[in-house]
Amino acid sequence: MTEAVLESVLTCPHCGRREQEIMPTDACQFYYECKGCSVVLRPKAGDCCVFCSYGTVKCPPIQGERPCCG
Repeated sequence: MTEAVLESVLTCPHCGRREQEIMPTDACQFYYECKGCSVVLRPKAGDCCVFCSYGTVKCPPIQGERPCCG
């Protein structure tokens, strides 16, 4: 098994701002405040965290095909 990628670029669906972030390995991130427009992002239906919904890389548990915090 390969090691999980911990960096992901989140893209705000409201203003389009892209921000590179480090994903937590010990918890899901349910909320993220956009640094451009201050909108608070939440996971889309069926996703466990904001990285799975708006990131370029899914969260570490999903990358490893393990159950997530959801």
